[in-house]
Amino acid sequence: MLGQPRSTQRRVRWVPDDEPRLVREMIELAEQYGRYGYRRITEMLRRKGWQVNHKRIERLWRREGLKVPKRQPKRRRLWLNDGSCVRLRPSHRDEVWSYDFVHHRTHDGRAFRMLTLINEYTRECLAIDVARQLTSEDVLERLSDLFVRRGVPDFIRSDNGSEFTATKVRDWLERVEVNTLYIEPGSPWENGYIESFNGKLRDELLDREIFDTLLEAKVLIERWRVEYNTVRPHSSLGYRPPAPEAILPGEAASATLQHLPLEESLKTTT
Repeated sequence: MLGQPRSTQRRVRWVPDDEPRLVREMIELAEQYGRYGYRRITEMLRRKGWQVNHKRIERLWRREGLKVPKRQPKRRRLWLNDGSCVRLRPSHRDEVWSYDFVHHRTHDGRAFRMLTLINEYTRECLAIDVARQLTSEDVLERLSDLFVRRGVPDFIRSDNGSEFTATKVRDWLERVEVNTLYIEPGSPWENGYIESFNGKLRDELLDREIFDTLLEAKVLIERWRVEYNTVRPHSSLGYRPPAPEAILPGEAASATLQHLPLEESLKTTT
């Protein structure tokens, strides 16, 4: 006994009783949200009532060999019968909106376009319109609908695409007293909020799904938009969704948001 190497003496590993169930739910969430890392999965588990921190989930995440793959194969759904030059940073809700176009294709090779529009301060996605073709008339129709339902923003930011710089669009925005912020040509980083959102849309949905029809694309994209607004944890918002449908468990005791005024503005949306 005296000559036994000390390195051979190990304490028996203690496994909490709830760990197998925690691991099962962690893996289920990782399968459902294939582009979420362990930090977002931690937040999702907290919403389900688990009292865990990201260090424990990271340890279990690595132990189970989970990781966010660089590339994932697209999948086809099985359907049932019921089935600007000067950077203006937003300081309050509905001060600056931004919009842009995203291009994609259905499985038959035909192109379609998406008009994405977000509130820069709350990060909420206000709309994603999907169609084979989208023109300045469609832009005006979407803006007028949102202005009626949500109010008129102070500014709206975009690139210099012909649909956004059309005379009818600029004249109409001037009449409703909305200031336009056009970025420098070839400088997408000046429209960083919407570019970041478009990247998440492509990474979490477009690069993972096979759209057989335009209708299928509309349904799945709108479903993702609702999930993005109400469920998906957003790192810049203290891992809260941009527009939660209800007050989340433990929210009253949390004070981790990076923008304190945002907490009050988000409560007005619930």
